[in-house]
Amino acid sequence: MNRFVVVERALRTAAPHELLDAVRRVLAEQYAADSVELFMADYGLTVLQPVSVLPHTLEPLPVHNSPAGRAFGAQEPFVEERADGLARVHLPVTVRGDRLGVLSVTLPDGDHVRGCLAELAEVAEVLGHEVVVAERDTDLYLQARRKDRLTLAAEMQWQLLPGRSCARPEYELGAQLEPAYAIFGDNFDWSATADRLMLYVSNGMGAGTEASLLTNLAVNALRNARRAGIPIADQAALADQAVYAHYRGRCYLSALMFDFDLATGRAQVVDAGSPQMLRLRGGTVERVAFEAQLPLGMFEETDYVAQEFQVEPGDRLVFVSDGVYAVASPGGEAYGDAALARAILATRLLPAAEVPRAILRELTGHRGRPAPDDDALLVCLDWRGR
Repeated sequence: MNRFVVVERALRTAAPHELLDAVRRVLAEQYAADSVELFMADYGLTVLQPVSVLPHTLEPLPVHNSPAGRAFGAQEPFVEERADGLARVHLPVTVRGDRLGVLSVTLPDGDHVRGCLAELAEVAEVLGHEVVVAERDTDLYLQARRKDRLTLAAEMQWQLLPGRSCARPEYELGAQLEPAYAIFGDNFDWSATADRLMLYVSNGMGAGTEASLLTNLAVNALRNARRAGIPIADQAALADQAVYAHYRGRCYLSALMFDFDLATGRAQVVDAGSPQMLRLRGGTVERVAFEAQLPLGMFEETDYVAQEFQVEPGDRLVFVSDGVYAVASPGGEAYGDAALARAILATRLLPAAEVPRAILRELTGHRGRPAPDDDALLVCLDWRGR
C-alpha cells in the first residue's frame, strides 16, 4: 500500500484528540521521522502555539523570524538544515486557503527529504482538514490557538467567524480582528457557491458581551435569510426586523454587504452603516462610497435597496471598520483615508491573507499604544475573476 495512503487512513481513523499522536506514529513508520510537532497560529497571528496537553512542553514560535513562521507566511515548505545530520521540514497546515498552522517534521537529511517533501506537504493538508473536523468534538486545537485567555465576548465572536482566510480560483480573502483576545462588536462573514460570493462586514454598537450578543443575533439572522435563498436587500430587511424586535432601537448594527457574481464581477451592495471600502486598482487607492442606508435594527421595518457595483480582475478591495479609519494618534490625529491608502499601497505585494495583519500592525504604530480603545476589523479581497 502507498505510504501516503497509510498516513491518510491513520488520520481519518484517529480519535479527534489523537490526531498528533497518529501522525507522529505513522510518519515515524513510513518516513523515518525522528520527531513531529504541530503548531497552531494564535488568534493575534503573532506566534505559533504548540499542540500538546497542558501544561505545554514546547515554547511558542514567533510568526516572524522563525523557520516555522517562514513556512506559515510563504505558504511553502521550508527545510531547516541541522548540524546533526538531520533536517527539520516545516509544512503549512492550510485548508482551502485558511491558514491554521505548521507541521514540523525532523527527518534524515539529504535525498530522503527531497524525495518525500511533496508527499509530506499533502500530509499536512490532510491533517488540516482533519483538525477542522475534529474541532467539533474536542477543544484541544482551539486551546492551542490562544497564548492568552480570551474574554467571553471574544470567545463568542471567534466562534461566529467562517475562518480568517479563504482562496478560490476567482478570489482570495483574508481578515483579522483586533484586539484579538478582547474583541466584542466587529465581525465578518462570507459564504460561496459555485457562482456567487457573499461577503459581510459588520460593526455592532456597545461593548463587552452585550455587543457580542447583538452581533451574534444579527449575523445569525443574516445567515438564516441567506440560507433561505433570499436576495441580499431582503436579507438586510429581515435582519433589521430581528434586531429591532429584540432591542426596540436601543442597539443596532452597521453592516456593509456584498453579493458578487463570480463569472462577471458584478455585485449587489447594501451599505447599512459605518464600515468602509477602499479599492486598489492600477496602483491607485480610492475610497468607494455607496448609498448610505440605516443600520440594522435602528428603526422598525426599514426597507433596503441594493445598488450595483463592478469589480475588475486585479482589483484589491479592503474593508475596514471605524476602529481602523477613525483611530486617533496620541496627538489626536485620525488615521483617515490618506494613511490607510499609504498602508494599502505599502502592502500591495503581500497576499490577501497577510494584508490585514500587516495593516493592523502599522495602525498600532499610529495609535502609539498596543491596546486599542475600539475594535478594529480589516478584510482584504483580491479579485481575479474567471
